[in-house]
Amino acid sequence: MEGYKPRIADQLLADLLDACGCVLLEGSKWCGKTTTAEQLAKSVAYMADPEEGPRNVQYAQSTPKFLLQGETPRLIDEWQVVPTLWDAIRGEVDHRRALGQFIITGSAVPADKKKIVHTGTGRIAPLVMRPMSLWESGESSGEVSLAELFNNPEQLMAESKIDIEELAYLVCRGGWPMATMTPNRKAALKQAKIYYDGVVGSGNGEDSDISRADGVRRDPERVKRLMRSLSRHQGTSASHDTIYQDMANNDDSTLNRDTISSYIAALKLIFVVEDMTAWNPALRSKTAIRTSDTRYFVDPSIAVAALRVGPQDLINDLATFGLFFETMAVRDLRVYTDALDGNVYHYRDRNELECDAVIHLENGKYGLVEIKLGGTDNIEKGATTLKQLAGKIDTTKMPAPSFMMVLIGVGKYAYRRNDGVYVVPIGCLKP
Repeated sequence: MEGYKPRIADQLLADLLDACGCVLLEGSKWCGKTTTAEQLAKSVAYMADPEEGPRNVQYAQSTPKFLLQGETPRLIDEWQVVPTLWDAIRGEVDHRRALGQFIITGSAVPADKKKIVHTGTGRIAPLVMRPMSLWESGESSGEVSLAELFNNPEQLMAESKIDIEELAYLVCRGGWPMATMTPNRKAALKQAKIYYDGVVGSGNGEDSDISRADGVRRDPERVKRLMRSLSRHQGTSASHDTIYQDMANNDDSTLNRDTISSYIAALKLIFVVEDMTAWNPALRSKTAIRTSDTRYFVDPSIAVAALRVGPQDLINDLATFGLFFETMAVRDLRVYTDALDGNVYHYRDRNELECDAVIHLENGKYGLVEIKLGGTDNIEKGATTLKQLAGKIDTTKMPAPSFMMVLIGVGKYAYRRNDGVYVVPIGCLKP
C-alpha cells in the first residue's frame, strides 16, 4: 500500500498465521490494525463500514458461513460488532483443518461475552497492536538494538537527532499512524485530541467509545475528570481511592470507588489504558515486593489531550514532561519487546526501590531499565537504582540481569558507562 510504514506487527502477524487458523489482531482505534491486516489479507469483510457494514452484519447474524467465504487469509474487520462470529470462525477453522485462514481485528473487547461459547484456544491466537513506536514512525535511527543489548556489547556507537523541542512534539503527537504521515504539524497534533474526544463523547455520552465498550452510558464530564486524573498519575500505582479524591471535589454525590473501577475497566476494554504488572524476582533478602499495577495510557498523547497541553507546555513543566515521556518510553519498549517474545514489567518494593521497566524474555533473560528525561544527575540516579536492584537479586536462583540501561529522552549519544550501565537515547532504539 502506498504510504504504508512497515510495522513490527507485520512479521508477528505473519508468523502467527503460519502457526494457527486465525489471528485476533486487537488494540486501540487508529493504531493501524486494519491497514496492517490488509497487507496480508487476500479478501476482506468490513463490519463497521458505512456501506458494506449493514449487509455484512446481516450475513453474520443469519448465515455467518457465507460471510467467511473468500480467498485466505480472509480479514473480518471489527468482528466484535457481531460477537457470535467468534464461534463461527472457530468452527470453520476446525472444519477446514488449515492454517492461516482468518485475521479478525477489533478495537474493543465484545461487551456481550455471553454470546461466545468457546474460548478459541488453539484455533484463534491473540496479537495486541499498539500505536507506532519511534522506530516505526521513522524518528529513531535504530542504531541500538534492544535484542543486541541482551548480548551485553562492550561498546555502543549511536547518535540521536531528537532534541527537547522535537521530543515534546513527538510526545504530544503520539504514535497514531496518520499523524506520523501528516507533514502539517499543527494538524498532526490535533489527531490525538480527536481521538480523545471520541473516547469521551459529548451530550449524554451515548456516542462515546467508552459507552460503546460495554453498552453502559457514561457521563462525558465524569470521563474527562477521570482521564485528567489518570494523566497526572502516569507511571504510578495510584489507587482508586487516590483517583476518587482527585475527582470528588468536582463530581456529585453518586461518585464512588465502584464507579471509578467500572470506568477504568471500560477504558481497558477499548485499549485506551494498559497498566503494567509487577515483576517478582528472587531476592537475597525477604523484602516485600509491592504488586500494584502501574498506570499508563497506551500512548502519551492521550494524557496530553486530556490535560489540553501542548509541546511548549511540556518544555515549561519538566516534571509533567518526564511523566509523559515515560509513557512514550513504555509504549516503545512494549512494541520492541513483543518482537523479542518477551514482556515488560515494573518493580517496586517496601523500601521504595523502584525500577521503571523490566524486560523479561521467554528464555529467562531479562534487562533492567530506568527511564529519565535526561540530564547528568538524573542519569546518575537511574544508574544507581539499577545497580541497587541488581545487587538484591539472588543469582543462585535466577540469572543476573543481561543488561542495565538508562533510557533517556534528551541526549545525543548512546554509550556504555564504566560501571557497565548503558545510556541510550530513545531516538536510537529499535527492537
